[in-house]
Amino acid sequence: MLQPWWKRCGVTDGRLTAAPLRLVIFDCDGVLIDSEPPSNRLVAADLRARGSTLSDQAVQHRYAGKALFMIAREVTETEKIVLPEDWPQQMKRSLLAMLEREASLIPGARAMLDAVVRLGLLLRVASNSSHEEMAIKFRRTGLYERLAGRLHSANDVGRPKPSPDLFLAAAAAEGVEPASCLVVEDSDTGVAAASAAGMACVVLRRDGELVIPAPGAGPAIRRIVHLDELEPLLMRAMAVDAA
Repeated sequence: MLQPWWKRCGVTDGRLTAAPLRLVIFDCDGVLIDSEPPSNRLVAADLRARGSTLSDQAVQHRYAGKALFMIAREVTETEKIVLPEDWPQQMKRSLLAMLEREASLIPGARAMLDAVVRLGLLLRVASNSSHEEMAIKFRRTGLYERLAGRLHSANDVGRPKPSPDLFLAAAAAEGVEPASCLVVEDSDTGVAAASAAGMACVVLRRDGELVIPAPGAGPAIRRIVHLDELEPLLMRAMAVDAA
């Protein structure tokens, strides 16, 4: 017999956050917008043209969720490839052109946002992407109007994930303590940022390993494989908080 979603996600009593849940903070790419596969293919192809041997899958594994300047620094150190100083800017232009054509919603994203609002929870989006990139993605997918004013870019705080600054800024904008925040992420970089911010995290990940910390080791980390699984988790957490 298939276990309920909340049990498969590792939840014992339904509680997600240390304090009553008030705010859900979403990553953009890989959680709301299905842009990471084409973006990683574009980055991988560019790096191979410059002498790298990294496959599309290797680029996805190593660099998913990281800012372009961080990718450039790591590639220079590990691949011994000399990239132009303006490589991040070059890639950004190429990525923006691609996203205008190819950005699409993650399955279940629109319904999941509706559910968060219906439950009376606050929501924010916090991404290493620039505001320009997020505007292109959300306009193409029809979400921009509903998310305008709720978008936070790493450029706003000066330090991208895995620094916690971006998530802390999103929480501060709503006047919510980290202990009442739940982050929805897909990358190890984002999970690290949520943990550093003292926030619980639900990880949307279909494949690959996810290390769940031992009890008491830090904020909770749960795993789901489809966004449809998030609403039951939220409902159960809110019921436990209210009990």
